[in-house]
Amino acid sequence: MRIYCLLCLLLSTIAHAQMEIDITKGRESAIPIAIVPFAWEAAAMPDGTDVAQVIATDLDRTGQFRSMARKDLPQMPARGNEINFERWGVYKQDYIVIGRIQQAEAGYRVEFELHNLVKKSSELAFSLPVRPGGFRGVAHQISDMVYEKITRKRGAFSTRIAYITNKRQSNGEFEYAVWVADYDGFNAQWITKDNDPYLSPAWSPDGKKLAYVSFERKEGPAIFIHDLASTQRQVMTAFKGINGAPAFSPDGSSLAVTLSRSGNPEIYTLNLASKSLTQLTRHFSIDTESAWTPGGESLLFTSDRAGKPQIYSMPANGGSPTRVTSIGDYNAGVDISYDGGLLAMVQGNRNVYRIAVLDRQRGGSGTVRLISPGPLDESPSFAPNASMVLYAAREGNRGVLYSAATDGSVRSRLAIADGNIREPAWGPFRQR
Repeated sequence: MRIYCLLCLLLSTIAHAQMEIDITKGRESAIPIAIVPFAWEAAAMPDGTDVAQVIATDLDRTGQFRSMARKDLPQMPARGNEINFERWGVYKQDYIVIGRIQQAEAGYRVEFELHNLVKKSSELAFSLPVRPGGFRGVAHQISDMVYEKITRKRGAFSTRIAYITNKRQSNGEFEYAVWVADYDGFNAQWITKDNDPYLSPAWSPDGKKLAYVSFERKEGPAIFIHDLASTQRQVMTAFKGINGAPAFSPDGSSLAVTLSRSGNPEIYTLNLASKSLTQLTRHFSIDTESAWTPGGESLLFTSDRAGKPQIYSMPANGGSPTRVTSIGDYNAGVDISYDGGLLAMVQGNRNVYRIAVLDRQRGGSGTVRLISPGPLDESPSFAPNASMVLYAAREGNRGVLYSAATDGSVRSRLAIADGNIREPAWGPFRQR
């Protein structure tokens, strides 16, 4: 919704920190699991990270798990032989995660176990090295392993997100920044700042680069690719008019972009090796916000060619677009799940904009689920395992981030301390 509206505004113009988590809902059918506080068996606690609490929050945010309240835990075992299975049977928990933190030669060691309380069996036992300051990352790794063991699907808790902030400075000017953080908003680091806006961060498939739009050039907006390790940046397009909505192809060889170099916003692909451009759409409407299908054979995009914004699909090498969405007067800003079975988009109705998920999976009914309340929700981005959707919302005068379980059963707010946060993008899995 934001990108589409900004492009409308641009056409008119050209022609003339750390976050907190608040889980707001839950679902009764979620898998009940007990996460016991990890026992400290080391000389000192290096930081205040509650490993068990991080794991519980991770799992709860997916909507697939429901962790037991700590005050209700009947016992605090640290090892498998300490679990009283008969006692736990009264509490109707399916699984239990236990662990301990020990001193190690290079710092610390976190040992954890996953047990099936129904079968009274050990499912997983692992030991992870950790240095001071790294406990939160290790907790996410444990969450990933527990999630994958139980669901048979890779966890996305060790991934990263990107987003944009703007904040008014003491001199009255705004400072804009592009940030990268852990999936839950912790360990945030800005990668570039300026007094002019940034838009549309997009991850490369390997997670090593970000593409984004910057207005720092006096000539107008330009698309940059930013190498996160080297901090080197390269201008990819800087044509007169709109340079917007970059999206990496699944193989990382191309960038889909929106350009108005011909006078109207159209979809192009840019070959990153040869820098050659291919124009894909030719229409008097606004065509923008491309998203690649997982195999790279097609592009979905937003267009108002039918009078109001809707989602269309076309072959990645060009061709006649076909309309994808038919429910609702406004559908824009599409993102696609890793398997192509789910589409997340902004759906508008009477000036209320909510995040909707369209189920296109095999055997699915093609129905649309609204997973956010509005009224100004935007920029949906799937977790790489499609368990959650990240999106931006407004609360009063402040922009915030939410994640929502794909079925809408759980919403979690990630609120920035000051300034506005918007346009999130969920990064890919980290390489194993």
